Amino acid sequence: MTSDSVITLAHGSGGLDSENLMQTVFARHFQNDILARLEDAATLDLREALPGGAMPQKLAVSTDSFVVEPLVFPGGDIGKLAICGTVNDVLMSGAAPKYLTCGFIIEAGLSISLLDSICASLADAAREAGVVIVCGDTKVIEGKTQNGGLMINTSGIGVFDPEGAAAFPPIPAGLVPGDSLIVSGALGDHHAAILSARMGIENEIQSDCALLTPVVTALAAAGISVHAMRDITRGGLATVLNELAAASSVTIELAEGAAPVQPAVKALCGLLGLDPLYMGNEGKMVFAVAASDETAALASVRATEIGRETAVIGRVLLREKTETLLAPRVFMRTSIGGTRRIDALYGEGLPRIC
Repeated sequence: MTSDSVITLAHGSGGLDSENLMQTVFARHFQNDILARLEDAATLDLREALPGGAMPQKLAVSTDSFVVEPLVFPGGDIGKLAICGTVNDVLMSGAAPKYLTCGFIIEAGLSISLLDSICASLADAAREAGVVIVCGDTKVIEGKTQNGGLMINTSGIGVFDPEGAAAFPPIPAGLVPGDSLIVSGALGDHHAAILSARMGIENEIQSDCALLTPVVTALAAAGISVHAMRDITRGGLATVLNELAAASSVTIELAEGAAPVQPAVKALCGLLGLDPLYMGNEGKMVFAVAASDETAALASVRATEIGRETAVIGRVLLREKTETLLAPRVFMRTSIGGTRRIDALYGEGLPRIC
């Protein structure tokens, strides 16, 4: 197998070509003691996941499939995205990610050298996240294009430390009237990077694809009681906030201009008529804390490399029982004193963003 080889249907036959692909690409990047057992199902000793061999009282499990186009984009690729997306979902439950499964659906025609570089990126992100890939699967299907394609499914398992910080776990229904709402950075970077790459628009926009571990760790270390937190992906901040408000039966008030947006992203939005509130990220989160914890939360997250632009964007209000179903769950207070209704994303946003 040479560096300019491409995937063929024979690589999915289960024979020598499959074995060659496993050894020259996947095993080279993902090898560990658990995978080396060559079992049909990984056997995990959860006592190894916590200090002192304590048994976790419960687990967090998440699964996600990644179909982004293009496979490589400014700031990342589908391999890095697959790790960051699933690890971040586990983190949002308040659990510590420990194990991942990884399945590849490869279209015939995909360059093996490209597959190798994506696996290297995926393995690097897994090491950074401190997770072990414990099992996986590969399927090869007929390619829709001459250059093939790639889809990845990852499932993550996280553990809750029975002696961990009392601040966790947060829950989607955890918003309390009076809470401050905080975002960990600028909106729309990933969405704008993918869209620019597809449209051939030259700019300096980079995807924010990143692990949110430093942010969550900083909040826990500071003893901040996080009432709810979510990563901001498809549908954007507006959709996430509507989901949280519905789960908690509260109203959310945003301040116009409070959410940070990079100048290049703002310029692209102006050109294409987009709203950053509805654009996806892959390395940002929104979280709610008591107003008394706002200052400490800002200081702790801003001290991290990925949280320097952290900002307070609004607050949680009591939702009156007399309000009608048509009353907005999320609204924005404008600079001239008016209000703007902020609904969840309606219709189809940018497809295949993750």
